[in-house]
Amino acid sequence: MTRISVELVPRSIEALLAEAGGLAEHAPWADTINIPDLTRFELRAWDACAELLGSISHPSGGAYRTIPHIRAVDFDPDQDLPFVATLLEHGIDEVVVISGDDGEWFRPSYPVDAVDVVRRLKGELPELTVWAGLDPYRQGIADELRYVQRKIAAGAQGLFTQPFFDLNLVRSWASVLPRDLPVWWGATTVTTPASMGYWRRRNLAAFPTDFQLTLEWQRNFAQSLIREACEMGQNVYLMPVRTSTADYLSGIEVPKN
Repeated sequence: MTRISVELVPRSIEALLAEAGGLAEHAPWADTINIPDLTRFELRAWDACAELLGSISHPSGGAYRTIPHIRAVDFDPDQDLPFVATLLEHGIDEVVVISGDDGEWFRPSYPVDAVDVVRRLKGELPELTVWAGLDPYRQGIADELRYVQRKIAAGAQGLFTQPFFDLNLVRSWASVLPRDLPVWWGATTVTTPASMGYWRRRNLAAFPTDFQLTLEWQRNFAQSLIREACEMGQNVYLMPVRTSTADYLSGIEVPKN
């Protein structure tokens, strides 16, 4: 069964709850909220997920599933992981582990990568579902596949991708990943030349020749990605950036599973 998540930025508790509260109207098909851990905001991803669980209900009457992002470089390998107590207290049973960028002067970082933290989490919390990252742009397919295989060997049960902009690239990656490996395929909004330049420069993203900086194009792509994921029996997450969540998600239709 295909799951669909919306990625919401934890700028503050008030802003997060307001944005999440609108999902029932604009994206009733979303059953999950994933939260990145961004160093420029004080609210940590796992605390944001705990707030959501206590405050926001899904239109079906139950709770949204929540998935906090964990940045491996933030955690001293010789100290206890500070978020574990929050996961256990609030019944948060999924996380996505990324390596994270280091070199930020206001927060210490450590020589730890995603493989290390995946292995540690599965050792300490074997019942936790741990997702790892897949970046289709930073290196060649063979090298990225080897990195993915290391994460799976460490205990990762599936992948969260960087956002895609091209269904042909999605299909290429789907063809080389294990068929039974659960994947969250990502889509985001890129609606300005500056944003497109950032994705090309910072993330080395590839855009198809028919790409357009319009919200209509972004919605149509998200719709197509959801359809593709449903056919593969996989999952999707949608990441609105510098765009109203309501404007991006409204009008997207999801096939019945």
